[in-house]
Amino acid sequence: MRRLALFVLSVVALFAIGPRPFVAAAAEAPTIPFAERYRAVQHGGVARAANSVITCGRVVLASAPSCSEAQSGAAAGGGQYEMAYIDVDSDANTYNSSRAELRLPPGSRVSHARLYWGANIRVGEHKPPEDNGRVLIAEPGGRYKELLADSVIGHRDTGDQAAFFASADVTELVRWSQPGSWTVAQINTAMGHSAAGGWGGWSLVVAYENAAEPLREIALWDGFVSVEGDGAAADVRIPGLTADPGAHGSLGVVAGGGDRGRSGDTVTVRAAGRDGALGDAANPVRDVMNSTIADHGRAVDKREPAHPNT
Repeated sequence: MRRLALFVLSVVALFAIGPRPFVAAAAEAPTIPFAERYRAVQHGGVARAANSVITCGRVVLASAPSCSEAQSGAAAGGGQYEMAYIDVDSDANTYNSSRAELRLPPGSRVSHARLYWGANIRVGEHKPPEDNGRVLIAEPGGRYKELLADSVIGHRDTGDQAAFFASADVTELVRWSQPGSWTVAQINTAMGHSAAGGWGGWSLVVAYENAAEPLREIALWDGFVSVEGDGAAADVRIPGLTADPGAHGSLGVVAGGGDRGRSGDTVTVRAAGRDGALGDAANPVRDVMNSTIADHGRAVDKREPAHPNT
């Protein structure tokens, strides 16, 4: 049975987006309405770096592909495996860590940056939720720094899964860092086996200014909603998002817990009484939440590890 936790929408567009202030909430909530986090009209765009901190450890169901086949892109689900931590650093004090390169065009200036992290904390083991809002982050060439969530944490426990997402502003850290790979560690992630499957990872979302790029409307929304079970749906409303006829843009999504090869995951945009299903070469329309880290249809491989199926 598939579980998805959907958290972030970023839009880079050539149309106007009505502002909506972010509404503070309690420290933790099972559902968080999507609200605007950042908005600007500027020459530039949005860049992301992301990776997983948990992966296949061993096969549990005999019919499942091997771990190496699943990591290389074979259709597979987390419930088919016992999940184990990824730990790429040389620090004995961390139990999970991974890296990914943040690529910005030459001459860019960071205008906003936010780190999002999330996981299932109920798998073979059940991790306490008190650590959901804490991670370690290291800039390229730097040492780990403790990072604490600075706004409401989404956390929903359904009995067979306890998914959470948290986030924090890292604009100044990213703005003054050198180019290269970022490392994130100690995400509160459970390992082991369950029917729902284990997952955990992070995404660094960066809005940047660059005089060589077109003038764009850039906006970032975040919230938390869980899509529970096959055939289930979630309605994510984005107030104030408008577009003139003929306008165009792109939309990015951060989600956790999708399985590759299970058709039925779709992202549909509804506007003016019309529906349009989204997808690209890396995220097919009928399997858009397919455990892929991609940018405009191209898989992102400047990561450690760089599993095509995360």
